[in-house]
Amino acid sequence: MYKQGKYQIISKKAIAKGIYDMEIYCPEIAVQTECGQFVHISADGFFLRRPISVCAVDKVRGTLRIVFEVRGNGTDKISQLNKGELIDMIAPLGNGFKVFPGKKAVCVGGGIGTPPMLAVAAEYGADATVICGFRSASAVILQDDLKAQGNRTILCTDDGTAGRKGFVTDALKELLETEKPDVIYACGPDVMLRAVASMAKENGISCQVSLEERMGCGVGACLVCACKAVKNGEEYFAHVCKDGPVFPAEEVMF
Repeated sequence: MYKQGKYQIISKKAIAKGIYDMEIYCPEIAVQTECGQFVHISADGFFLRRPISVCAVDKVRGTLRIVFEVRGNGTDKISQLNKGELIDMIAPLGNGFKVFPGKKAVCVGGGIGTPPMLAVAAEYGADATVICGFRSASAVILQDDLKAQGNRTILCTDDGTAGRKGFVTDALKELLETEKPDVIYACGPDVMLRAVASMAKENGISCQVSLEERMGCGVGACLVCACKAVKNGEEYFAHVCKDGPVFPAEEVMF
């Protein structure tokens, strides 16, 4: 069950241009948060909250970590909060990733879709390969964190200034020619998710995708974040905040 309250920020730093990393002390939320869920944060002076994916959970320390990009006035206001201040949030929200410890996983993150991959890859350690894509070296985030938790990493940049030049889909295609993981996880732009889902289907691999949509309430009441989905052969409108943000790839109509 989600909770609403004001919680202390215990660390904050900028990790790339316009991208911020915050750790929040919230034991009663952390204990029930799973990878792939999100928090809904109030920005002072703005009516609507901003949804931000959970990047990491430490149930022992009672903390959540969020990594987000400033995309407008609301997230800019949130980025101005500092260590020691309180952040107003509702969490945990949505359905997260289903994990299968002991299996082999591939996690694919595109840009700011990389943070939720950190939490799910932590469940697999050395059994996870994480493919991350960014515009250029200046936008690269979380690579040291992934390596620190034992994940194998493949870094791609559009311009080749870090890692290999090209898209995450190119790297995934090459990987699947030599390996067959048990499950693929992905978060990023729709065009990337569509391609990843297609490759997973072609190779007979289970795939889960995390979607992003504009949200109002975050709890399924306002119906703003609708997306087309299919289940048991029937098309319907799912709501990313409540039915997702994580969906089996085969249920999403991209």
